[in-house]
Amino acid sequence: MPCEDLLALIVPPTCAACRAPGLRAIDVLCAACRRALPWLPAQRCERCALPRPCRRCPAAGAAFAAAWSAVAYEGVARDAVRALKFARARALADVMAAQIAAGAPPALLLGTIVAVPAHPIRLRVRGFDAAELLARALARRTGLPLERPLTRGARSARQLGAAGDVRRQAGRLTFAARGRAPATAILVDDVHTTGTTLDACATVLRRAGARHVVAITWARSTGPTGH
Repeated sequence: MPCEDLLALIVPPTCAACRAPGLRAIDVLCAACRRALPWLPAQRCERCALPRPCRRCPAAGAAFAAAWSAVAYEGVARDAVRALKFARARALADVMAAQIAAGAPPALLLGTIVAVPAHPIRLRVRGFDAAELLARALARRTGLPLERPLTRGARSARQLGAAGDVRRQAGRLTFAARGRAPATAILVDDVHTTGTTLDACATVLRRAGARHVVAITWARSTGPTGH
């Protein structure tokens, strides 16, 4: 009997999002949560990934050329992101990567994958970087190369939970490049909220030699903070 099946007999697996019991050892989300995922529509703004017309696109002037996300950051998707980050449900990273690989426009999956680096303090506390896990899983799924040209300063402010106008304040984020950036970079993070972090990373990549940067995330905030 495989080890995972034996473990499932001792500790029955639960859904990473809703904690419902009774899953198979190979499952991460229950059937109900998979059905409830808030998929974003095919028609959306190519610049910022919001599922509505953008008269004043929040990504206008951003250093990334395009953005795409699989789901809206709400409901089950929000629960899944929290489980990945705070409940150590690392297997979710591969589920998210599979959904990105299956749904993202092929033109956006050309280049080198670069993860948005976690804050050093949160990395020490959690012991892992959620965006890095997602980037690695996406690299495995797509066969694209993965590089780590970005670093994040210890004095960077916490973005999670901050209001949009606070997130955009100058000096909150400190990223730097170590060496030359890939010519075409696919910037990967778990959630696209205001785009401030993605823009800051893309700006550093462009300054370090990247000619083209796109932003790919699993979830996209579609509420007021998404601007």
